[in-house]
Amino acid sequence: MMKQLVEKTAPDTASEREVLPGDLMSNRQRAQLVLVLGAMIAVGPLTIDMYLPALPAITAGLQTTETAVQLTLTGTLLGLALGQLLIGPLSDVVGRRVPLLAGLAAHVVASVLCVFAPNIAVLGTLRVLQGLGVAAATVVATAVVRDLFSGASFARIFSRLMLVMGLAPILAPTLGSGLLRWTEWRGVFAALAVLGALLIVVAALRLPETLPVTRRRRGGVGATIRDYRRLLNDRAFVGLVLVAGLAMAALFAYVSGSSFVLQEQYGLNEQQFGLAFGAGAVGLIGATQFNVRLLRRYTPQQILISALIAGTAAGLLLVMFAATGLGGLGTLLASLWLVLAAAGLALPNAPALAMTRHSEAAGTAAALLGAVQFGVGALSAPLVGLFGTGSVPMAIVIAGGMAAATLVMLFVVPRADLGTVDADLAVALH
Repeated sequence: MMKQLVEKTAPDTASEREVLPGDLMSNRQRAQLVLVLGAMIAVGPLTIDMYLPALPAITAGLQTTETAVQLTLTGTLLGLALGQLLIGPLSDVVGRRVPLLAGLAAHVVASVLCVFAPNIAVLGTLRVLQGLGVAAATVVATAVVRDLFSGASFARIFSRLMLVMGLAPILAPTLGSGLLRWTEWRGVFAALAVLGALLIVVAALRLPETLPVTRRRRGGVGATIRDYRRLLNDRAFVGLVLVAGLAMAALFAYVSGSSFVLQEQYGLNEQQFGLAFGAGAVGLIGATQFNVRLLRRYTPQQILISALIAGTAAGLLLVMFAATGLGGLGTLLASLWLVLAAAGLALPNAPALAMTRHSEAAGTAAALLGAVQFGVGALSAPLVGLFGTGSVPMAIVIAGGMAAATLVMLFVVPRADLGTVDADLAVALH
């Protein structure tokens, strides 16, 4: 049924909004789509987060340093960023399914090899390959949403998608902690290989091609370069992409630093860390779902600006509590969760505003968006380790990411250009 909807409808045009396939879907079909795409995207957070409780064990097992182990996380994020830049344009040319299935297969192979990694250098290299593999799932899922939806519908579906995506950060450390009770850290990568194989089956059976041949890009490398040039010349698009990337940097600073801060500085064990990390993810997910309700009254731009300002304020509180120790672990976690909630409001709306501007090259636009998000996130992880593994460096990088995102939104993104988009979104909401 979904395949028929894709074939019978046409994309947006500049002059008139034509019916998109997603507009004709029933609520049940949309729910199924969200679950399938959420499963595809979830492999990324699971690959990133599932081994977090094992970072101290990897440090000891491979006889290396904490900074070197944190760089394996950076390697995964860099692989995600680079992979999206390559796979996004490719999916605009050959369709969505082939790059998705090939990427998941590469992830399975890399995960199996991680099980046998003899040292930190090999593990780091394989983590880059893992990132390249899951990049296909990340960029294709975003492009599929843009193939089927636009405007406020995109923002709402993306918020629902983040609900499914958010289960991954909740479950990943907890699953990793559970696995570590029965096996060593290498068993985590074996589980990721099994997961990747299952997702190949799900994608092959449940996700139809959403980019008809008539809508695919032609022109080879030259056309791809022109697409990237056009995107980079759009100041509003670039600004929104940077906002999404900087907000993601704050999130990944928390991801990369929290294991050492909560386990080594505050003495939580692996299971307690999994629960604390999951509680933060609940705040992130709750905010993404509250965003759906807010979209009924406010534009994505208004929500985004408010969330960034609130996130910056919470980040500054986090720095204060980390530096002074006031209130102990409780105030540290509370301020962290406020930042995560603000990120939960910002992350669906910045991509929605950016992607709505470029339906003609959704895969390339999604690639650039994802590459910046994970690329900037990759830079934040070693920054935390560079200045130590305590709570203060982590807090400074988190607050810095949110503050920088706020400044870009207020002073770089031209509001006049977004006025038209917001008007379209407001119309779509009624």
